[in-house]
Amino acid sequence: MKIFFSYYFMVFVVSFLIAYFITPVIKKMALRLGIIDKPALRKIHKEPMALLGGVAIFIGFLVAVLPFVYKADKSFIGILIGGGMILVLGIIDDVLHLGPRIKLVGQIMVALLVCLFGVSIDFVTNPFGGMIQLDWYLAFPLTILWIVAIINTINLIDGIDGLAAGIVAISALFISIVAINTGQYLPAILTLALFGATLGFLKHNFFPAQIFMGDSGSMFLGYILATVSIVGVLKATITISLAVPILVLGIPITDTLFAIFRRIKNGKEIFKADNDHFHHRLLRKGFSQKQVGVLCYIITILLGLVAFFISR
Repeated sequence: MKIFFSYYFMVFVVSFLIAYFITPVIKKMALRLGIIDKPALRKIHKEPMALLGGVAIFIGFLVAVLPFVYKADKSFIGILIGGGMILVLGIIDDVLHLGPRIKLVGQIMVALLVCLFGVSIDFVTNPFGGMIQLDWYLAFPLTILWIVAIINTINLIDGIDGLAAGIVAISALFISIVAINTGQYLPAILTLALFGATLGFLKHNFFPAQIFMGDSGSMFLGYILATVSIVGVLKATITISLAVPILVLGIPITDTLFAIFRRIKNGKEIFKADNDHFHHRLLRKGFSQKQVGVLCYIITILLGLVAFFISR
């Protein structure tokens, strides 16, 4: 057990330090290449901001988990390959500004690839006891829906300094705690690496932000949380299989559901961005970006504690 905890600590430290120190390098590169987010009517920032922060998170994450590949199963390898692909899709979007439908197709293709590596929701918990096994023709669509949904929920809350990074860091921490508590070794490694890398990046992304994670970051973060929760927490939590990831991601999931309902009600395109998300509403009520971020962190921590006690 002590050996495992030394591994866990090493993964966190390595991912944190690499992301922390490489983020300024990525920032300079993004500015030099002109990969920036320009101010706009819907956006809050007033100056052009470097994108590609997701690249720093990915590098920190990857370096920390690569030493464990030799112990990994097929699903672990699939998650890493899919993570690289979703990062590339995000980088292309940050540079070329892809349309939402093109991004959606890319996300579905990555999710399908991961399914072929054995990452799928192949059973659901029966509330009356036991489990219900799912054949591949049900498991694959459900898995793709879950992965694509979580990718886009994280993308939608990436609207103010440090919000998405902070919520993902807290969520990854709690999912890793649940994974460790239930004996899920590899999922714990992946989520601790994500926690460390995101926390290292957050130092540069919290208000006032020096760099944005871009779609390369938000899509990668959502992807890792979605896939790891399938192979780890969902497989290990017997009572309410979806409770842990849904609870710790309560803010982005709820905000996304309300956004979809709001846009349908108002006759607007679902994929069309607006400035009526939860964090936008708090800003209009007089909260500062920093206050909104801290409030959302506190709510996520409370939801994470509930998820932890449910999983025990």
